[in-house]
Amino acid sequence: MSLTDSRADVSPKFPRERPDAVHPVIRPADAAALVLVDRSKRTPRVLLGRRNPSLRFMPGKFVFPGGRVDAGDRRVPVYGMLDTESERRLLARVARPSTSRARALALAAIRETCEETGLLIGTGEAGTPGRLPEAWGAFGAAGLFPNLEALTFVARAVTPPRLARRFDTRFFLADVTHVGHRLDGVVGAEAELVEAGWFTFAEAKRAEVPEITRAILDEVEARLKGGNRPWQPVPFYFSRGGRVYREAIA
Repeated sequence: MSLTDSRADVSPKFPRERPDAVHPVIRPADAAALVLVDRSKRTPRVLLGRRNPSLRFMPGKFVFPGGRVDAGDRRVPVYGMLDTESERRLLARVARPSTSRARALALAAIRETCEETGLLIGTGEAGTPGRLPEAWGAFGAAGLFPNLEALTFVARAVTPPRLARRFDTRFFLADVTHVGHRLDGVVGAEAELVEAGWFTFAEAKRAEVPEITRAILDEVEARLKGGNRPWQPVPFYFSRGGRVYREAIA
């Protein structure tokens, strides 16, 4: 593990945290999100979906597809491995680091993207996987292995304390060229995402997005402009004493 010496207070970019004594300080659940980018045109675009207004958590907000890690994410057969730098950084600043945990985080991002948008980050280069666990049935039906090599770990953010739901979210970057199959009818009025679309970074930051999503958009845009090099540090956002801080996992 390596962190830069500086810790930046970025609280002005976020609303003032208001602790709620009703909610105890709970351990944040492992979660993952996927920043899917289309660079086929001069101006890159990113995929965002609008959460169903009926949901209790971030209703009506535009977000990256994602969600909490499931136990089955540790066991599903995959294609390839995470790159060395992504795996090393995923193991930093965690109580019980393991390669299976890092793998599960990346796979959660792939699974949640499929469940919420119908886009499968997968490949048939290694043949067909056969029957997969129920949560991964779409990949088996399409004859694709989830493709770990398509993902790069690019950011981490922990939900502030004293909230009813807390997540320790790892953000992964993937290019749309790694979409191996598309399912129709996944996004809609009764679904978790009522709409989804491709936005330039400028458009995305003007949309109704949570402040942390806007911060990650800034980070990913800067990363792409820097060439998306493996040695580029990974930003880590967390809260202490009602303030929001940013550190870099180098």
